[in-house]
Amino acid sequence: MIEVGAAAPEFCLPNQDDVEICLRDLKGKWIVLYFYPKDSTPGCTTEACEFTEAMPEFGNMDAIILGVSADSTKRHRNFIEKQNLSITLLSDESTDMMQEYGVWQLKKNYGREYMGIVRSTLIIDPQGVVQAVWEKVRVKGHVEAVKEKLAELQG
Repeated sequence: MIEVGAAAPEFCLPNQDDVEICLRDLKGKWIVLYFYPKDSTPGCTTEACEFTEAMPEFGNMDAIILGVSADSTKRHRNFIEKQNLSITLLSDESTDMMQEYGVWQLKKNYGREYMGIVRSTLIIDPQGVVQAVWEKVRVKGHVEAVKEKLAELQG
């Protein structure tokens, strides 16, 4: 997993509208980058809806919210439409970016081992440096915690 104080690894991924979003184009903004396992599953839906609800507050702090999963851009579009989301979702079908960020890990479920996404969130500052990391996120209360940390970082 990426450490606080490290430079955020560069990425370019398609969003839900198949528009390429690159880290280099976001310099100068605070970024809340969150990784989640799968569109339209209960925990991921709750997290996406809570980030959407909090968007105006994050916007007031000059922060953008980016969700990343291995789902296709088409699945992202369906998820956004169905849940009326206003956040940007990025598609990392190759998992290359998630591997670079250290969130693509060996998971265990009912004795079965498989590679998957560990729900994680990072705050990246306007210079591209990671300022906060949450690993193995529990959805309940998480968006509020991210907002508080961002406010603290902005002083």
